[in-house]
Amino acid sequence: MIQTSSKLLDEAIAQFATLPSIGRKTAMRLAMHILRQDKADVAAFVNAISALRNDIRYCRTCHNICDDDQCEVCANPKRDHRTICVVESIREMMAIEATQQYSGVYHILGGVIAPMEGIGPEELNIDSLEARVSAHEADEVILALSTTMEGDTTNFYLYRRLAPYNVKLTTIARGVAIGDEIEYTDEVTLGRSLVNRIPYTV
Repeated sequence: MIQTSSKLLDEAIAQFATLPSIGRKTAMRLAMHILRQDKADVAAFVNAISALRNDIRYCRTCHNICDDDQCEVCANPKRDHRTICVVESIREMMAIEATQQYSGVYHILGGVIAPMEGIGPEELNIDSLEARVSAHEADEVILALSTTMEGDTTNFYLYRRLAPYNVKLTTIARGVAIGDEIEYTDEVTLGRSLVNRIPYTV
C-alpha cells in the first residue's frame, strides 16, 4: 500500500476506505477534496457526521430514524394509521415513500431472519410489531419484504406470529421479481406492487 508523506492524511484515507464501495483511490480523492475545502465547511461536515451518530433517535412506534421520540410519518394525522407496512430497513421505507402510492404507516424490522448470519427473530423488531397488532392498532399489515429466501422466511414467521389476532395480512404483488431487493426496485414497479397487493397465503 502506497503511503503519503503525512500520517494524518494516511489515517484520513484509511478511514474513508472503510466506507462501503470506497476503494483506496476514491478514499484518497475524498481526503484531498477535504484538504481543499474551507475550514468552516469541513467543521460543518464533521459536526453533521458526529450529530448523525450521536444524536439520532429511533421512533418509539415504528423504529424509523428521527430527531424526536416519534418520526414524522407516525406523527402525521393525515396518514392511515390502521395500515402498517412492514419493511426491512429505512432504505426500503424511503423507496416506498418515493412511489407516492402509499399513505399508511410503517414498521421497520431492522433486518430479516437469516440463520446463516446468526440473525433470528429475537434480533428483529418483531415483538413491538406484535404489540401494535395485539393492541388493535391495525386493520391491515402489509408484508413488504424483499422477495428473497430470507424475506420469504420472515414473511412466513410473521404470518404465524400475527395469525391469532385476525388482522388482514397482505403482501406486495409479484411485480417485484423473485429474488429482487426492494431497495433497488424502480418506483413505478414498486408503486404498482403496493397498489395491487394481495392476501398473504402459505
